[in-house]
This record gives sequence, structure tokens and C-alpha cells, in this order.
Amino acid sequence: MRVHVGTSGWQYADWRGRLYPRGLPQRLWLERYAECFGTVESNNAFYRLPSAEIFASWRERTPPGFVMAVKASRFLTHIKRLKEPREPVERLLGAVAGLGDRLGPILLQLPPTLRADPARLAECLGCFPAAIRVAVEPRHESWWTDEVREVLSARGAALCWADRLGRPVTPLWRTADWGYLRLHEGRATPRPSYGDASLTSWVRRIGDGWSEVYVYFNNDLDGAAVRDAERFGRLVKERDDSVV
Repeated sequence: MRVHVGTSGWQYADWRGRLYPRGLPQRLWLERYAECFGTVESNNAFYRLPSAEIFASWRERTPPGFVMAVKASRFLTHIKRLKEPREPVERLLGAVAGLGDRLGPILLQLPPTLRADPARLAECLGCFPAAIRVAVEPRHESWWTDEVREVLSARGAALCWADRLGRPVTPLWRTADWGYLRLHEGRATPRPSYGDASLTSWVRRIGDGWSEVYVYFNNDLDGAAVRDAERFGRLVKERDDSVV
């Protein structure tokens, strides 16, 4: 199994002195990040979709084999709430095409107030080419139904597994032959770090049934995500899986 381990974003000022040497200009942070991790989840597109040229520049600044997952625009997920998805999906795909072979999965993080609508989800997923991997992170409990699971499975979209405070907040469905995991907040000291028990349990959970999995730490405060991603990668290697 190939395991991609990284963080949700890379542009955090409090990572100076932890991941980024003091004095390193911010314009070189991506290059430094890519020396340490083989993947990153870009949140930029959620707030404001970068141009294809910016995505292309990120491709040029990262080494071959580097993978960038992209969080889809909030216009699609939070404003349109998946309605009339074709135009925003096409606009997103036109921009991320600049990443070329660096493009990883697209993440659709749904708002916590959006109740389950399997037909709307199916229409949205149908706008993505089959070659594009899509992960979906619902955040309302009404989504945990057989019908939703069938929609994800039919498209080959991954249910994004999510953790908060060391516990799963989603069902552990395997709806594709690849997986996607986001770790939002641990309960170890210093907060919001994850302890070894939590990390080990997630290494065990992802260990069977997938050919490839993407793991991103979203607990960025004070560099916790960096520390935890490094530790998670070491635990995966101890299991003899391939970390990239």
C-alpha cells in the first residue's frame, strides 16, 4: 500500500523555527515543505480559486512525484451547496489542470448544516471525469445511509475518514480502492497534537483494503501537524508500507 502523508496547507507563520528556518523567505516555503513531505492538501482553492498559472507555478516548484490534493471551492460546496455543479466544477478543473501530474484527489468538504441529498451528490460527482479522484467529507449525520454509500461507491469516490479528538467522526466506509483521511484535532499535550496511541490506531485502520491512501493533518497550530505527520510517517514505515 502506498501512503501519502502530509498536512492541510503549508503557509503557517507559526511553523517558522519548526519546519521553516528563521529567515527563510515565505516565497521558498513550498520548496522547503516539499523537501520534508511528498504531499500537501491545498486549502487555497476553498477560499479563492487560484489561476491555472499559479497551480502551474506550484508544479514547477515541487519535485517529480509530489502530490497536491485540492480542497474544492466553497462556492460549490457552501454557497451553491452542490446545486448546479457543472460550471463551478469545470472552472475548478480548468484551474487545477495547471498542476499536471502533481494533481492528487479533489476534496469536497460539505458544510455541517447541509443535510443528506444523495441525488445532488450524484449529480456533482458525475461532473468530474473518471480519471479525477474525488473524496467527500460530509459533516451532517444524515449522510450516513446506505443510499449515500452506494452513490460514493458507484462513482469510485472515497468517503473522507475524519478524526477529531482522537476518534472517528465518520463511518469507516471503504467506497473506493483508495482512501482519504483527515485528522483535525488531537487531545495529547501540547494541544492539538495527537498521541502515539491515536496515531497507531489510525495506522492500523488504514492498513487493509486500499491500494493507496492520502493522510493529511489539519491541526496546524504551533506546528502540531508537522510533528504528527512526521511521526505518522515513521509508524507507517514500521509497518512496512510505502510512504511517499
